Amino acid sequence: MAQNSMNLRGAIDLGAVAAAKEAQVLAQKVQATREANPVAAKLILDVTTDTFEELVIKQSALVPVVIDLWATWCEPCKQLSPVLEQLALEYNGKFVLAKIDVDAQPQISQAFQVQSIPTVFVSIGGQVAPLFQGAQPLPQVKQIIDAVLEQAAKLGVSGNVIAGQGENAPEVLISDPRFDAAENALEQGNWDAAIVAYKEILTGIPNDPIAKIGLLNVELLKRMDGIDFQLAISDANSKIESQFIAADAEFLLNDLRGAFNRLIELIRTNSGKERDLVRDRLVELFEIAGSTHPDVVSARTSLANALF
Repeated sequence: MAQNSMNLRGAIDLGAVAAAKEAQVLAQKVQATREANPVAAKLILDVTTDTFEELVIKQSALVPVVIDLWATWCEPCKQLSPVLEQLALEYNGKFVLAKIDVDAQPQISQAFQVQSIPTVFVSIGGQVAPLFQGAQPLPQVKQIIDAVLEQAAKLGVSGNVIAGQGENAPEVLISDPRFDAAENALEQGNWDAAIVAYKEILTGIPNDPIAKIGLLNVELLKRMDGIDFQLAISDANSKIESQFIAADAEFLLNDLRGAFNRLIELIRTNSGKERDLVRDRLVELFEIAGSTHPDVVSARTSLANALF
């Protein structure tokens, strides 16, 4: 493992890739929790110009409202937003996360005088103040949130949006002990152990969305362990396996559009079992990226055109 990691570091910033993939897995985990628990809809809000007064300013009289200014094209946003969402779920109503797409809501962006994203503000008792800019790791963001809650309590803002007030809110679970073995294996870089752990979960619950995505992620990382990503892309030949490796490399380098286009072109130029094989690999990458990712939405249209 150590030698493989060194090979990867020579090609790219492995730490950046790991952080990006960790954020992606976290985003999928949070999304699964949001879909499974309707209470989560009170904790993470998509805010527009029309709803800003009601959801942010007025609601901040009860609890602090953390404001995440982001955009779909912003790579650091993709790392920070899942962290903020996880904390909103874990704190279980002690604060609300207001997500604002600066491209879709330019009036809000202008009002906040946003110079770069992600940018995070907080509203407490109707007063808005800046918190930080740029992607931050979860422990650091947690410290900031704790400081916000402490300051809010001093100002008399210490309610709960689920229970209305106090500490009696129903719990929203974001952690799950079933995944401990897989997550520990991932931290150690033990792909095989992580694969076994995810498969054990899927044996009991075949359609568990978190385990399915986790397994696909680990299988991707395992097959690319020790590969020079840039070389895999530049030296790709016409063979399907070579194109698969190049597409995986592009995907891990966050060039999702390049990876999808490469595989879609293979679908156009192949037939029979080869075409099915490529389509299956493309669908796997779609699942890892998430169905709402804009590059996935666009690629699905291209895939349909290639198939029919």
